[in-house]
Amino acid sequence: MLSAPTQTWKFRHHAGLTLMEMVVTLALISILAAVALPLSEMTVKRSKEMELKRSLRMMRTAIDAYKADFDKAVEKKTIIPSINDTGYPESLEVLTEGHDWGGLYSFKRRYLRRLPVDPFDQFDEGWGLRSSQDAPDSVVSGEEDVFDVYSQSEEIALDGTTYNQW
Repeated sequence: MLSAPTQTWKFRHHAGLTLMEMVVTLALISILAAVALPLSEMTVKRSKEMELKRSLRMMRTAIDAYKADFDKAVEKKTIIPSINDTGYPESLEVLTEGHDWGGLYSFKRRYLRRLPVDPFDQFDEGWGLRSSQDAPDSVVSGEEDVFDVYSQSEEIALDGTTYNQW
């Protein structure tokens, strides 16, 4: 009797990757990294912009609250303003130190816990200040009081404006 030839298939198990598989994998990873890097940079910039907007809003609200308390204290005659007193704080630090308003409040009212930091301030210039006597777009403060704050950064925002115009 003749027996049919038996063929045995031997499967070889590879323990590693071939050179071509490595090259293709590295090419795909580098393409994905090249696409993701600009997106991550934009996300970081967008989060810094949100922080700047929040800081400006917080400080401007505190300045307005300080002015409102000044007007209330003058109205209730708990303080007597001087001739040149506008009612705005003399410095940003006054907003963190607090003011008692001549007994208007039973405590020293603070408007900010701490001064926020400008996320785009690379050279430690601090916030730009405008006095109530300055022009709305002035970059030099008369330093009589603090009417407005702005970032001193000349960088361009995602919307095309510079941060010092916010």
